[in-house]
Amino acid sequence: MTIRNLSPQDVLTRLKADEITLIDVREPDEYAAERIHGALLFPLSTFDAHALPHDDGKPIVFHCGSGIRSVKAIEKCRAAGLPQDSHLAGGLKAWKTAGLPTIAIDPATGRLREGR
Repeated sequence: MTIRNLSPQDVLTRLKADEITLIDVREPDEYAAERIHGALLFPLSTFDAHALPHDDGKPIVFHCGSGIRSVKAIEKCRAAGLPQDSHLAGGLKAWKTAGLPTIAIDPATGRLREGR
């Protein structure tokens, strides 16, 4: 099984160009606390490969916190007969290490703020 490991910068470039659909497979509380702007939530714990968006024809790129769950999502897609093969290598951790922006909840106010 070949998995395409995309860099944070590659994912950002493709996301900004509207060339991919970014799918976050972390859990809702993780997503609510901090996420990549534009990522859709499909938690691995309730993951249904056939429910993924496919109408726009854009390739799907998965991401999680570190890259482990996103690979599992790819495996679930392949088991369901879907050709998904791309993920953000290193997940949100790599994204933040690269200094790329996130959306986070400010614990003091409960408001959304841009994070890094």
